[in-house]
Amino acid sequence: MGRVIVVDAGVLIGLLDDRDAHHKSAVAILEREQPPYLVHSLTLAEVLVGPAKRNREEEVWRDLRSIGVEVADLGDGDSLTLAQLRAEHSLKMPDTCVLAAAVHHGVPLATFDHRLAAVARQRDLLL
Repeated sequence: MGRVIVVDAGVLIGLLDDRDAHHKSAVAILEREQPPYLVHSLTLAEVLVGPAKRNREEEVWRDLRSIGVEVADLGDGDSLTLAQLRAEHSLKMPDTCVLAAAVHHGVPLATFDHRLAAVARQRDLLL
């Protein structure tokens, strides 16, 4: 098993769409870092919105699981952690969810979002 990382929605969306501006970078990240790739449940929902519009969300979730994507378990303190991190960093809630997963598990996160990357860098959690 490789190093565990948390991935933001943009990384997985980029991976799934070869026309996405971040496709090559997303592929490179997931080739360099071995599974498992952790995602917050809200992040996963964000990734699956596009496929759900085409009635393909179950298929895409199955494909993501097959490459090692797993939902991060943040336990009973998830709401408190989210509130504390959002209050501290003023991130949007989806980005706060990504950060919370990385903080909870003590692992780096991969993102293409500049604001989230800056906060992760500040907390020494940027991949």
